[in-house]
Amino acid sequence: MSGMIWEASSRSSLLSNAFLRRIPRDCGPSIAPGNTWVIKEFSLNPCLNKSHFFLPGFDILNGMANYNFSAIDTKIAAGKEWLAKEYRALRTGRASPSILDSVMVSAYGSMTPLKQVGNVSTEDARTLRVSAYDAGLIKDIERGITAANLGVGTSSDGATVRVTFPELSAERREQMVKLAKAKLEEARTTVRIARDEAWKEIQEKERLGELTEDDKFSLKEEMQKRVDKANGELEAAFESKEKEMQS
Repeated sequence: MSGMIWEASSRSSLLSNAFLRRIPRDCGPSIAPGNTWVIKEFSLNPCLNKSHFFLPGFDILNGMANYNFSAIDTKIAAGKEWLAKEYRALRTGRASPSILDSVMVSAYGSMTPLKQVGNVSTEDARTLRVSAYDAGLIKDIERGITAANLGVGTSSDGATVRVTFPELSAERREQMVKLAKAKLEEARTTVRIARDEAWKEIQEKERLGELTEDDKFSLKEEMQKRVDKANGELEAAFESKEKEMQS
């Protein structure tokens, strides 16, 4: 019979209290060299109920209590995605196709994303050209771009729509940088809230005896690494956008 082995330090209060008490008598652990608990699960063993070996939120493996960071990772990823989307919508003096990502066009009786009804290409440093898949939608595309209030100019030759990007004044550039900075702070707040929620959960698990104090601080260190990495990536996104707006 083949199986899996879980190992954890015999000093762990998790093993001695919550973990080992849940293992049926005939599935009990043995002591291995090095004073390590070894628990074997065999594929044909009637005790093959994984609830005996796992507690919600973490696994026991090689002496580590592995907290599930999926919740904070998901929230951090959402914050970074939100900032990227917001920055794509901030107009600079350069022609950027991504600024039209939010444009909706009235087509065939419903509001449809521009990218589904036309192709956007760069004509020069300050001009985009939109080619409609259906020439009958040219006017609707032009109206959709205008309605999006992106601060760009539009004109149509009946076959395509030209989108022009006026050069930003010094005052407008300063305003745009301040707006980008404000959005950075919003994204940082999302990360901070996610961190606080994760830390609260980790502390609660320690209070319930599911984590040792050492586990708690190890997990706090790992959590902070994630937060620092995310904040660094958010800052880099802001710096890139600021440089783009100043050029």
